Amino acid sequence: MAPTPILTLTDITLGFGGRPLFAGVSLALGPGEKACVVGRNGSGKSTLLKIAAGLVEPDGGSRWVQPGARVAYLPQDPDPTGYATLGDYVAADLPEAERWRAEAAMDGLEVEPGADPATASGGERRRAALARLIAGEPDLMLLDEPTNHLDIAAIEWLEEHLSQTRAGYAVISHDRAFLSRLTRSTLWLDRGEVRRNGEGFAAFEDWREKLWAEEDAARHKLDRLIAQEAHWSVYGISARRTRNQGRLRRLEALRAERRAQVSRQGPAAMALEAAGPSGKRVIEAEGVAKSYDGRTIFRDFSIRIGRGERVALVGPNGAGKTTLLKVLTGQIVPDTGAVRLGTNIEMAVFDQNRAALDPEKSLWETLTEDKLTRVSGASDQVMVRGRPRHVVAYLKDFLFDERQARGPVGALSGGEKARLLLARIMARPSNLLVLDEPTNDLDVETLDLLQELIEDFDGTVLLVSHDRDFLDRVATTTIAMEGDGRATIYAGGWSDYRAQRGEAAPVRAAPEPARKPATPEPVRAAKKLSYKQERRLADLPAEIERLTAEIGKLENLLSDPDLYSREPVKFAKATEMLDDRRARLDAAETEWLELEELRESLAAE
Repeated sequence: MAPTPILTLTDITLGFGGRPLFAGVSLALGPGEKACVVGRNGSGKSTLLKIAAGLVEPDGGSRWVQPGARVAYLPQDPDPTGYATLGDYVAADLPEAERWRAEAAMDGLEVEPGADPATASGGERRRAALARLIAGEPDLMLLDEPTNHLDIAAIEWLEEHLSQTRAGYAVISHDRAFLSRLTRSTLWLDRGEVRRNGEGFAAFEDWREKLWAEEDAARHKLDRLIAQEAHWSVYGISARRTRNQGRLRRLEALRAERRAQVSRQGPAAMALEAAGPSGKRVIEAEGVAKSYDGRTIFRDFSIRIGRGERVALVGPNGAGKTTLLKVLTGQIVPDTGAVRLGTNIEMAVFDQNRAALDPEKSLWETLTEDKLTRVSGASDQVMVRGRPRHVVAYLKDFLFDERQARGPVGALSGGEKARLLLARIMARPSNLLVLDEPTNDLDVETLDLLQELIEDFDGTVLLVSHDRDFLDRVATTTIAMEGDGRATIYAGGWSDYRAQRGEAAPVRAAPEPARKPATPEPVRAAKKLSYKQERRLADLPAEIERLTAEIGKLENLLSDPDLYSREPVKFAKATEMLDDRRARLDAAETEWLELEELRESLAAE
């Protein structure tokens, strides 16, 4: 007999501005649940957790919590204001005799108990909120991006704690390695519905691709059935006035079913274009050092970075990764030593604090007021890699809709702000990408695309990240900030760095051949379609749908038995267009089938 769930949501509906976010969503979280909540940015993952935590009231449906069960929620932006110290915030809900649990959690997450919440960094507030939640020993934890702003040491401590806890949890995270290790079930929020899989995140992509393939096959079958029925309605009978009305009603029902289907949102149409090549030597630093308030950040550090290298900086929060990054790119002058930048450098910077984004400005203004992408004399155009584009059309490439274009940046989610900043820096060619924590808040699909773009980028990349999987996939060189002013250079990504230090790392499958030294990959390392093939496969269903709709309109027009005698020219033109659309539909369907078969065969290898 299955155990009684701790928390149940039944037939939850919620909409904003008339657009339904959820439609009849139901889920149950039981004792010891180890679930990840996945879905595209904007699909409602955080809202779903807030409803589960009782913080957001849905439009319809019910929430039930097992009597006596304790459910705790970790928000994306914890607020410890009102407490004298972070230690007081962590221990606030505990009786005096149990304050030791707060001290143990703060010790594990390296929270400074005496720190002032008003001056605490995002990472310090996040660690304190996690310590408070863990110290409370809830029966069910709802964790919204718990690894954001955490350094790798804190992430690994949290991993170890969650792997041993008997409490249940549902977690939203962009960190593949974190999710793959910890989760045993998957809740996929897709187009307003929640789908459950009894396996963890490591199996998610294969499961998602299987469901998408089944959906595409069913849609393709429905499209062909509609086409056959529509063809019959025009050519299948000779006596128009005595046609089978039941079959016509079936055709209309099929078309209504097709219109009611919610199409998948394709991936963001992100693209990177390298500016003219820089010199072979992009950055050269000799004996550089930097100190603040008597504390040595790094000293006697030297490096030569050549064109095409992808260099990652890793280390605990506060170690000085961003400072070293700014010294290497000439944004900060070192105390001693020298930094020389190569020739023809065109730099694009992704700032982890999103400082380039003004929360009061609209998305439209953010793009059109950038002097590097502004189109002279045009208020609705943005220069995208040398070509003018309408602002809304370019925003749609990054999955924003027209209603958001005039809205304020401050209303965007973390993932949407990251996509807007990517849109801004990708609008112009560059040959040196500086990416400071680019993976925070991005969904899995966008991360996949960003990784692929970086791998194919002809320029040089400097990267700060705590995402171990992303580092393994992208970096060719790692600079480790190891404390006491030491910054050490290692070949390869995160797992290579750990191996060279003689530290144990998770066993992972071998990677595909790449332009960097062999680096362990996550468990799933199957080959896949190229970016262009993936885009074409994603676009074809919409093209097939459009052609089918056009054919339906033309067939309806030609079903008029008096059209030829009344308007022979129009009849001839419509007949010609119908033949053309049918030929194009056949070609599109054939291309879709070939690409789908190729995708399946690559995945099976």
